[in-house]
Parts: sequence; C-alpha cells; structure tokens
Amino acid sequence: MAGNAPTASEYVVHHLTHLNNTGHAQENIVDWSVINIDSMFYSITIGLLTVFLLWLAARKATSGVPGRFQGFVEMMVEMVADQAKGIVHSAESRKFVAPLALTVFVWIFLMNAMDLVPVDLLPRIWEGVYASAGGDPAHAYMRVVATADLSAALGMSCGVLLMCLYYNVKIKGVSGWVHELFTAPFGSHPLLYPVNFAMQIIEFVAKTVSHGMRLFGNMYAGELIFILIALLGGTATAFGFIGHVIAGSIWAIFHILIITLQAFIFMMLTLVYVGQAHEAH
Repeated sequence: MAGNAPTASEYVVHHLTHLNNTGHAQENIVDWSVINIDSMFYSITIGLLTVFLLWLAARKATSGVPGRFQGFVEMMVEMVADQAKGIVHSAESRKFVAPLALTVFVWIFLMNAMDLVPVDLLPRIWEGVYASAGGDPAHAYMRVVATADLSAALGMSCGVLLMCLYYNVKIKGVSGWVHELFTAPFGSHPLLYPVNFAMQIIEFVAKTVSHGMRLFGNMYAGELIFILIALLGGTATAFGFIGHVIAGSIWAIFHILIITLQAFIFMMLTLVYVGQAHEAH
C-alpha cells in the first residue's frame, strides 16, 4: 500500500478484504449485492486448470508402464473409485459421481494450495496494476484463497445439495421422495407429517451449512495465520525476520496436510450425502 506503512491491524484487514464490485470492504456477512470478484476469478481459473490436468492425464493414458504423472492420477482415480464403491451402491450413479468426486478433490486441493503462495506476492502485483490504472493502491484488495471465502465454500456445498436433491428424485421418484419427506424419520401418522417434514428440511440445511462452513473455517484460519506470520517479517529486526522464516516454513509444511485433508473431507462428505440420497428411510 502507498504512503505510510500500515499498522498491524490495517495490514490484516487489508489482506482479509475481497476485491468486489463495490470497491470497498463488505460490511455485512450476507449481502446478495456484493460479488467477490477475486474468489470468482481464482475458483474459475483453478477449476479450468483442474479440468485441463485431468484431461491431460486421460489423454496421455497408456496400457503400458505409466509415467509418474499418469501413475499418480491413476492412484487417485482408484482411491476415489474404491471410496465411491463403498458409499454409493448404484453402479450407474458411480459412473458420474466418482469422476465428479475426483474433480472436486483436485479442484479444492488446488484452491487450498493457493494459501502456500507468499501472502504479499499476488496482492503486491495487483497493487501495481491497480496503481498503473490510476487507482489508489490502498484500495487494491485481493484475496487468492477462494475456499477461505464463505460465499464460495457455501456455493460449493449448495451445489452438492442440488445434486443430492436430483438423486433423491431420480432414485425414488417424485412421489416416493415426497412421501419420504413427510413420513421419515418418525413414521407415517398424519399428525407426524409436519414434524417429519421439518426434520428433513433441518437435516438438508444442516448438512449444507456444515459442509461449507467446515472448509471455510479451516482455510480462513490457515490464511489468517499466514498473514500474522508475515507481520513478523515486517518488524525490521533480525529476530522478526528469523521468526518469520522459521514459523512460516513450519506452518507451510503443516498446512500441506491441512489443505489435503480438507479437500479429502469435502470429497468424502459429497460421496456420503449422495449415497444417503440413494437410501430409503
């Protein structure tokens, strides 16, 4: 940012503010008029990269001894296929669900991995671009971890919800699913219809919210820790620089496990929820 060096609180707030269509920090957590442009850009770009990488692996697949890249992708395919087989019992559904689960895993992993990019690298580049266009660098906001955006995480979980609703109707039929909505889990007595329906809606909402919030919470916390560690490097002391390097390296190594685990958990919950949509209560 231009001008005087920001305080610690200003630095953190700046890095946690999205580039959006309003040009300033979002004041309300839920505001349908605000579009986080940075989250959309990085999620779409990394999504296209995910599709390209998987297409490249499929294109180069051979029946002989696979290369390292092909072998790694084949290992992931087998892992996801085994998980899907144990959860989604419909072989027909697995033809779509298993590749989708693999795509979700790779996509979320790559979005999470943006947390390993140095905190100031891309925002500083954006500040330069913004300033060259005549803007104030102090308002050149940029967040690169789309999964640390609540709207993006909940958007993906809502996509899983829509898929679950689709399979509920496809497997059970409209009448069968409606019947289940009003008769499960407490029985088919007419007096229990409202209670059953309320419980079903609560279950769908709880699954969707927890699915997205789990991913968002972990990635947001990881991003915040990287920002706080970056503050050590700005203390202009030898101790601060050494602490920044050591703490940053340790957290980055540990965070590799976190970003992989969160991608795996999101993928597994996707399979579990789709599998539950195939089961009759």
